[in-house]
Amino acid sequence: MARVEIELVPLLQDNYAYLLLEPETGSSAVVDPGEAEPVLEALERRARRLDWILITHHHGDHVGGIGELKRRTGCKVVGPRSEFSRINGLDLTVAEGESVALGHAVAQVIETPGHTSGHIAYYFPENPALFAGDTLFALGCGRLFEDTPEAMWDSLSKLAALPPDTRVYCGHEYTLANARFALAIDPDNAKLVARARRIEELRERGEPTIPTTIGEELETNPFVRANSAAIRGQLGLREEPAAAVFAEVRRRKDNA
Repeated sequence: MARVEIELVPLLQDNYAYLLLEPETGSSAVVDPGEAEPVLEALERRARRLDWILITHHHGDHVGGIGELKRRTGCKVVGPRSEFSRINGLDLTVAEGESVALGHAVAQVIETPGHTSGHIAYYFPENPALFAGDTLFALGCGRLFEDTPEAMWDSLSKLAALPPDTRVYCGHEYTLANARFALAIDPDNAKLVARARRIEELRERGEPTIPTTIGEELETNPFVRANSAAIRGQLGLREEPAAAVFAEVRRRKDNA
């Protein structure tokens, strides 16, 4: 298997799409293009064709560019099987345990319901890189629009079990706001305090905070740290199941 080169493509207000370039065959893909023009500009700059669009879930800010990109490039679209009826233009559907090939690079499909009921993520083990959509954010996670806290906790636990050096590419630049919330939940976490300072510096310079890594999230992201004694103590939930602790963190973020 081959590695892919990854380029962040900022679009809309705070979304990221990701251009994936496989060097051995010249194949290219884009993950979650909420609009077409920034992707087309990136392709033109790179002098690359577009072969595939990889979709994580049906929300408009992740699928809005599909129609125009298909018309302009003739590419194919792959997305979650259980959201087939909710995403126009899908050519191929995938589910847990299946894979998507981009030239010689292969992405494993991981089902991650919670933000939407059929959400999936794409994991390239050779990089290693995870395209998490709106399931796992840097220092956060997606809102629970279509599923339960238990489902989202299970999804986050799957992603947290990936190798610590896995780079995480998420759907939005929410990290600064997430850091401020995380400090309220986990105020004595020295690694979080230091990370929040770095995030502020990056955003002051207008630079992205993505990618993060699974290891960094396990150390600092309160949404995947429901078993942390410090967080449990802060919330007064020392004996509750991890999913209940996660649910309380998510409830507080929703009301922040």
